Amino acid sequence: MCNSHCVYRLLLSNIRANAGSTDPDSRLRGWQIVTAQAAVDVVALGESMVTFLPARPGRLADVPSFDRGIGGAESNVACALAAAGHSVRWVSRVGADGFGDHLVETIARYGVDTSAVGRDPHRPTGIYFRTADDRDTDAHEVVYYRAGSAASAMSPGSVDEDALAAGRILHLSGITPALSADCLALVRHLCARRDDRRPLVSFDVNHRPGLWKGAAAGPDVLLDLARGADLVFVGEDEAAAAWGITGGPDAIRAALPEPATLVVKQGSRGATVHRHGEDPVFQAALRVDVVAPVGAGDAFAAGFLSATLRGLPATHRLRHGHLMAAAALTVPGDLAPPPARAHADRLAALDDAAWETLRLGPGWTERVPEDTEAEEEVRTP
Repeated sequence: MCNSHCVYRLLLSNIRANAGSTDPDSRLRGWQIVTAQAAVDVVALGESMVTFLPARPGRLADVPSFDRGIGGAESNVACALAAAGHSVRWVSRVGADGFGDHLVETIARYGVDTSAVGRDPHRPTGIYFRTADDRDTDAHEVVYYRAGSAASAMSPGSVDEDALAAGRILHLSGITPALSADCLALVRHLCARRDDRRPLVSFDVNHRPGLWKGAAAGPDVLLDLARGADLVFVGEDEAAAAWGITGGPDAIRAALPEPATLVVKQGSRGATVHRHGEDPVFQAALRVDVVAPVGAGDAFAAGFLSATLRGLPATHRLRHGHLMAAAALTVPGDLAPPPARAHADRLAALDDAAWETLRLGPGWTERVPEDTEAEEEVRTP
């Protein structure tokens, strides 16, 4: 018998049986309890930083005060998944300072296991300041103070491999390999490994050109890493900016045939998923009254991963991604309380016509009575 202090590992016999399998979820199946490390649904690896958000709109030079929050692609996904009821571990490094304390304590309050977060007495916790504007507009400003941060010193030898292997899914992003040569070596190792300890590897491309300054090979590195993952998230705009691919989801799939699952985010239009052995599926996005245009990409990934863990069909995985993104877009910060699972499931099960009439605004994720009809839970035009 097993208790909660066990880890699941793929049987070698199942790996052999799944070699060449067209089942894109094969790595989520056939896990066996073998060691004494705590098992979780998802492990997320990456840097989180303390973020300072302006108290009012305007240029950073003009804003008189800031509110403190947290931000980090992988920890955002971890917090959203934990809030949605999944067991999640965040693996990272922070400084032995007050900002590091704040990060670990805040992320743990979401229900995330932070026991594998290292503390570095010689390097600081990263921080950054940003404006309230959409990052895709010229008015958006962001200033990072992360060079030489504790997280940038992560390497294959400095993180707990058992902690990384103890999840059904290992979630990574293209931000981590841009932080340092050691971080790149770590992510390469995790994406390239093919053994009985490899979970399903999820990789969000998260192309950040500013992080790759002086490294012209950044886009090629991201493409190589994506090819080694099992599940990849990439924006249509990212593929165009990083790789010059402008032909839409089919063209991106042609350039990335290796991942068992490829999710192409298409902005306000929706998203398309390509899965080995299946026809591509497109799902329109929801109409949302946007409060702050940040955090939607990480929330979408969390919703899709949650539905993947539950074995839901492709259309529902995309819809749960859109619902989590809508939750993030209707709050001021990067993190939002997700809808109750039953609430989200009812909305995800709507027919196409009803789905297309939904318009979600602030507060829509608040819990509703179980017998409330889905059509009454949101505002319609």
